[in-house]
Amino acid sequence: MNTTTSRRNFIRTAALASFGALVLPNSLFAYSSDFKSDKKVRVGFIGVGLRGQEHVKLLAKRNDVEIIAFADPDKRMLTASQKILKDNNKSAAQEFSNGEYDYRNLLKLKNIDAVVIATPWEWHLPQGTEAMRARKIVGMEVSGAIKLQDCWEFVKVYEETKVPIFMMENVCYRRDIMAVLNMVRKGMFGELVHGRGGYQHDLRGVLFNDGVTPYNSGAEFGEKGFSEAHWRTEHYVKRNGELYPTHGLGPVAVMMDINRGNRLTRLSSFSSKSVGLHQYITEHPKGGENHPNAKVKFNQGDIVTTQIACANGETILLTHDTSLQRPYDLGFRVQGTEGLWQDFGWGDFNQGHIYFEKTMNHSHRWENTEKWMKEFDHPMWKKFENVAAGAGHGGMDFFVMNTFIECIKQNIEFPMDVYDLALWYSITPLSEESIAKGGQAVDIPDFTNGKWKTRKPVFGMTDEF
Repeated sequence: MNTTTSRRNFIRTAALASFGALVLPNSLFAYSSDFKSDKKVRVGFIGVGLRGQEHVKLLAKRNDVEIIAFADPDKRMLTASQKILKDNNKSAAQEFSNGEYDYRNLLKLKNIDAVVIATPWEWHLPQGTEAMRARKIVGMEVSGAIKLQDCWEFVKVYEETKVPIFMMENVCYRRDIMAVLNMVRKGMFGELVHGRGGYQHDLRGVLFNDGVTPYNSGAEFGEKGFSEAHWRTEHYVKRNGELYPTHGLGPVAVMMDINRGNRLTRLSSFSSKSVGLHQYITEHPKGGENHPNAKVKFNQGDIVTTQIACANGETILLTHDTSLQRPYDLGFRVQGTEGLWQDFGWGDFNQGHIYFEKTMNHSHRWENTEKWMKEFDHPMWKKFENVAAGAGHGGMDFFVMNTFIECIKQNIEFPMDVYDLALWYSITPLSEESIAKGGQAVDIPDFTNGKWKTRKPVFGMTDEF
């Protein structure tokens, strides 16, 4: 059987199949086949720091959402978030700011349908699972797990409660990536063989920040740090692995039907030495050789590479590169028997190379991606281009929040669910284990317990979400 034709037929069948049900039987929306204009999705926010505020901005513009409450111990962030509501002529949200655990009181509110969680990584498991047990639908910001058992716990609580959780990986919605996904599903790349991605982003000004300016404002972290420098840098001190896997893995996993006809089986990770963060501190005007943080030993290697094997024979390579000077570039590559694409930069249509040997008459020369991306622009982007304009990360953030709200309203499953969250998060502790064992390959669990063999692809199958 022709593999490409078989894949096309499989995807076409999946696209026509009904999405599964999403919400709980007692949900506000579960009994309606269509969303009534007088009903709103009632949302609470756990974590309204700089990232959370981007989500507040998007939901504050919607007429089908009511923002009920904020939970965050940082009064500055609460004030900024309330201002967003006021600027959009929305009522003030109830505040829960009495320490780190006051979010539990937010979860007790009866007038909340869903929560958006945008907090430091170590809080994702307790806040996410407690929200599910409180019967609040969850939108979860991305990271990597602290421990492998955390990933199993997400799945366990979901299967006990049936409360859905949405993996808010925005890079899956990047415009050029969705155009490539469209081409992949049309069979233009043939049978996929290899994919690459990563988190290649100079974060030194984020990891060391005293709050004077948004970035590059000092050599402080921890208690003296501002925003992410307050907590994220500690992971670089104590850990060594693929700390932020989902941006690179998510888009490739969607194209390779991971958890939906395919799965990840094993990985092997290696780490370089750690020198970039120390040099940044010693050379910064507010740092220097005698600064206390110049004596800190950072365990996280500057470059971490992770090779992953798939059940259907593909390989994936991830790269974590955030501690050295570099331009932003997530380093995507999609390669099959009929085509090859590589991206550069921020994902603009004209930033990348593409090659189709037969179409290009064996030229063995790259073509600029722009004309291909425009021709095969995903229907979702064509429909929402104007609405997404101005949203964070080049419009990607609009699609994340629109998907979250629309799936709740229409009572259909999230395109990135608890099994994707568990799998993608697991790469972090598994990579740490592999590095600690000198690059030894380690098995990747099947969080679906075999359901990957029959689950159908749903991401990007409509022009709505």
